[in-house]
Amino acid sequence: MRDNGRGSAPGLANRFPPGFRFGTSTSSYQIEGAAAEDGRGPSVWDTFCEVPGRIADGSSGAVACDHYHRHAEDTGLLRRLGAEGYRFSIAWPRIQPTGRGPANAAGLDFYDRLVDEILEAGVRPMATLFHWDLPQGLEDDGGWLNRATVDRFADYAAIVAARLGDRVADWIPINEPSVVTLMGHAVPFHAPGRELMFDALPVGHHLLVAHGKAAIALRAEGAENVGCANNHAPIWPGSDDPADVGAAKLFDALWNGHYLEGMLLGRYSEDLLMLLEQTIREGDFATMRQPLDFYGVNYYNPMRIGAAPDDAPLPFEFRDVLGYPVTDFGWPIVPDALREWLIMFRARYRAALPPIVITESGCAFNTGPDENGAVDDQDRIDYYEAHLTAVAEAIERGVDVAGYYAWSLLDNFEWSEGYTQRFGLVHVDFQTQRRTPKRSFEWYRDLVAAHRRGSGEGDA
Repeated sequence: MRDNGRGSAPGLANRFPPGFRFGTSTSSYQIEGAAAEDGRGPSVWDTFCEVPGRIADGSSGAVACDHYHRHAEDTGLLRRLGAEGYRFSIAWPRIQPTGRGPANAAGLDFYDRLVDEILEAGVRPMATLFHWDLPQGLEDDGGWLNRATVDRFADYAAIVAARLGDRVADWIPINEPSVVTLMGHAVPFHAPGRELMFDALPVGHHLLVAHGKAAIALRAEGAENVGCANNHAPIWPGSDDPADVGAAKLFDALWNGHYLEGMLLGRYSEDLLMLLEQTIREGDFATMRQPLDFYGVNYYNPMRIGAAPDDAPLPFEFRDVLGYPVTDFGWPIVPDALREWLIMFRARYRAALPPIVITESGCAFNTGPDENGAVDDQDRIDYYEAHLTAVAEAIERGVDVAGYYAWSLLDNFEWSEGYTQRFGLVHVDFQTQRRTPKRSFEWYRDLVAAHRRGSGEGDA
């Protein structure tokens, strides 16, 4: 493995301070399978996948990586990887099949065993309470448009924390509220498939209040490290035309600022505040602005936004980010944008900003096993090397970044793309469920081991 002193291990590893945590991430619906086993109720994604045309390959997460039955094998992969943190999510419909009422004992038992296995592997658990799999029973009552779902979520958070709070080190209430709001409710690309345009904004507000109430419930059960996982992207105007610049500013407020300032500052911009006057209740901003022990950033790529035609349903449109290589998903690869985002973030919010953790970052490259069974995914290694270099440069510029969690441990069900896009450090044959660690897995393992040696922690 090459070492130019800047990128590959150990050169790259040595640019990170002692205590920096390298981890990896997954989510329940994308890997667990066992969708109708042991009392699990249906989620909005189970329902969404049944609608013809919603999923690119017509698949679902009914089996996915069969992690529910293969969790011991997968925690063995974590041990082999040596990464210090593992972010996973808990399936709400596995705990409360309809989203309300007493806990399903089998569901809690599963996560109880899983957390013990993660700890036995020498890995720090980070649990996400909601990674998009809302119980269908709550959706039938209005889902996140219904204010009552906020209280149901707080009840669920308390149930999980009471069982797992003594062993889970880090907690994230809600993954990417911006994606849930905009991609699942404003436009119908994700579950539950609503098409509400700006009328989806109450969803985002309810998610932020739910985040706050869950943080309160978690801490009441003894949780000490509560953060978030917000999807952030630099928003670039399609041109210097004032209309494009204005459209980009509006989208930036909707995608980034709304959730960031809601959590950190307990406020919304004046423009968005006017659209939510009938939704906001007294005390909501104080509830949303709970102290955060870390601020989670999910980063993939910048977005280029321009003004839409006058007759379009929304005032902005997505345009291609040109001049950069792309992943097999077609996403532009721009590690410098991550560095600049982190530096800008710190400069703008300073005292309000806790330590940052990159809670997701990764890429889809669909390289499969060669004739010898090896998966030589050099493109993924290059991606991680470049993005971790960007993080190291931000740290050197004074940004407090405490960890980086690679998305994802396993190839998995990639939402509306089904099984057509592979993000994993481990290749999964979805017919046989055979796991094959890729070259990127080996590279990440060596990086973590080099960092531990350099930090005086011994081998991974």
